[in-house]
Amino acid sequence: MKNNSRASLILNCIFWGIIGALVAAIMIFSKKKFAVQEIVLDYVVFGAVNVAVFYINYIFLIPELIKKRKQYLWFVVCFILLIAVSVGIKVAVAKFYPEYVLQYKADDNKIQYIPLANYIISVVFIAGFFLVSSSVIKFAVDWFSNERIQRNLESEKKDMELQFLKSQLNPHFLFNSLNNIYSLAYQKSDKTADAILKLSEIMRYMIYESNDSWVSLNKEVEYVESYVELQKLRFKDGASVEITINGIIDGQQIVPLILISFVENAFKHGVANDPTDPIKINIIANQKILHFSVTNKKNTTNKDAIGGVGLNNVERRLQLLYPERYKLNIVNTPTHYTTELMLDL
Repeated sequence: MKNNSRASLILNCIFWGIIGALVAAIMIFSKKKFAVQEIVLDYVVFGAVNVAVFYINYIFLIPELIKKRKQYLWFVVCFILLIAVSVGIKVAVAKFYPEYVLQYKADDNKIQYIPLANYIISVVFIAGFFLVSSSVIKFAVDWFSNERIQRNLESEKKDMELQFLKSQLNPHFLFNSLNNIYSLAYQKSDKTADAILKLSEIMRYMIYESNDSWVSLNKEVEYVESYVELQKLRFKDGASVEITINGIIDGQQIVPLILISFVENAFKHGVANDPTDPIKINIIANQKILHFSVTNKKNTTNKDAIGGVGLNNVERRLQLLYPERYKLNIVNTPTHYTTELMLDL
């Protein structure tokens, strides 16, 4: 509401400033000498009529008849009545004081009077001008206000959706990690304590640092590496994973938790313990572009019936946070699954 009032005040001040400047210019540059009575009638009395016409339409007619009640026919009727009242007042004043309203000097310095019909046409035009101007300004203010409200609603909706997606992502990751630690504990593995410690480090990043809208790329990469180390603890001989980093990772910003779903998907549905065909994570980065790819051998014997958030989640987040700034390519062959993400940083 404050922004709406501010926009209305600014547009009204601009409009009346222009009108005032035009009146001042007419009085300054006109060769005619204005009598006091003429100034009072033309610029004070008639000015008040014009201001009244403007704000009756601005404050009452448009909000009540158009915005609130949708009474367009009544608005047109009142519009015409306002013009008629304005004309009636000015014509009545002109009849009482023709020497100040209708009188003028011709080129030969003879006193002449403006024909009443011509004067009526001119005041109809003036009343119509102020009514149309008030309508344009009012609709402009309302349009800008509605646009701002719409943008705010879209932004709030986007934030809510992102929070929902993120809230899905964290429990999804935690659920899988706890399952892995449970398997280690069930096997009475010596790796259980290390797995819990590694999970606590990862959760610290997810709970605290990932609450920011953006994090440094090197922290996100460290998070991926920590996740890989946690997954290696699941396997007796460790997981077979190759992480390759090329380029410079220095100061770039990225949305947190945007890369982990690709890696998690590779461990969940791929073969992670084949030394001859490891999971391959490739990162190429410069100051403007990040290329991130994950390739895994398919695990044809592990059919996970429980659907996770997975790639649908991360793609929706990409659509919201990197519109027109990302490319996601998925290559699904009979033996391997590859996801490639290109981000404009």
